[in-house]
Amino acid sequence: MSRLSLEGGHVLNGTVKVSGAKNAALPILAGTILVEGDSLIENVPNLLDISTMIKMLNSLDVVAEPYPDKNILKIRNNRKIRHIAPYDLVTAMRASFFVAGPILARTGYAKVPMPGGCSIGSRPIDIHLTGFKAMGAEVRMEHGFVELKCPKLKGVRMHLDFPSVGATENIMMAACLADGQTVIENAAREPEIDDLANYLNRAGAQISGIGTSVIVVNGVKRLTGCTHRVIPDRIEAATLLIAGPITGGRVTVEGAIFSHLEPVVMKLREAGCEVIVENDTTITAAFNGPLKAVNFDTMPFPGFPTDAQAQMMTLLTVSAGTSVVEETIFENRFMHAEELKRMGANIKTNGHTAIVTGVPRLSGAEVKITDLRAGAALILAGLNAEGITTVHGMNHLKRGYENLPEKLTSLGAKIL
Repeated sequence: MSRLSLEGGHVLNGTVKVSGAKNAALPILAGTILVEGDSLIENVPNLLDISTMIKMLNSLDVVAEPYPDKNILKIRNNRKIRHIAPYDLVTAMRASFFVAGPILARTGYAKVPMPGGCSIGSRPIDIHLTGFKAMGAEVRMEHGFVELKCPKLKGVRMHLDFPSVGATENIMMAACLADGQTVIENAAREPEIDDLANYLNRAGAQISGIGTSVIVVNGVKRLTGCTHRVIPDRIEAATLLIAGPITGGRVTVEGAIFSHLEPVVMKLREAGCEVIVENDTTITAAFNGPLKAVNFDTMPFPGFPTDAQAQMMTLLTVSAGTSVVEETIFENRFMHAEELKRMGANIKTNGHTAIVTGVPRLSGAEVKITDLRAGAALILAGLNAEGITTVHGMNHLKRGYENLPEKLTSLGAKIL
């Protein structure tokens, strides 16, 4: 289904369970390249991006298949790893570049195409490559490919120019099989990095400093298979929580982790929503009177996540007053603003700043998804809007949300 139509004005109420985190599952699956033998990865969301990564592993002779159901993957890594990652898979999904570090560490040579993905910014791989170079790799870039050569990576102390999530994960994986100790300073602190580190440690890695900006990896000879459960998706949880108050309703999300969502919860409360947290895993967000304008900047964790910026902006389009949103992570992540304006939103953008003046209600329109999180934002807008909204480009949404239309329907949304 390339498009979705929904009727706005229906109040959403009820309870829904969050799926596993795409942004944790993808690097973990790449990390299985390092791990000899069999691994079971549980709570894997059934998404297009996950399917792409499964194809990637299979192309490298790492066998990945559902076992016993689609949310549990059995990984068999008993063969010689292939050196070259397929062009069509890496260019289809930027996260495919995560295989570069593991292939290099396992085989001493990796040839990986320049990555592709959402059009929300350049997201250069320079920090990844600088880290590999520091560990002794020879790096060549030509004909759209990156070639990495190093018979045995060496542990080293490095300072990342920016706390890049992808670079932190890629370098950390490569360091697991390097000689000696690698210290990554100014490392990103996102929960998905912690989840990857916990998986690798279960497999025999020696990673410390988890959750801090200084990660220490002591290289080991080999990693062996284990069982690991992927953390819940904090961005999906944030999206579902916003669906409650934006429709005047009350939505409870089960299976979340509050500490991963605290920046979003704080802004929802500041906007006038009622938010209740039970046992750190069950969170309820409810409409509690008129919504109010709030200001926020996107920041690396533990700041407000860039992946929830579009959804929060949608809530602010129907909040009284004027809000200011600063996007500090990606240079091109306000593309959803133009589509929201088609629905009657009052948004002015200038570079990295968006000024949002609330309107009483949005109106249904034909809109187009420009990237994954913009898709979630437009569906939230459609839930609030008067009349019918048709959202085109649903394949973007299928990359990162497992059964979102079905989950919203279970809460009372009317999908046509």
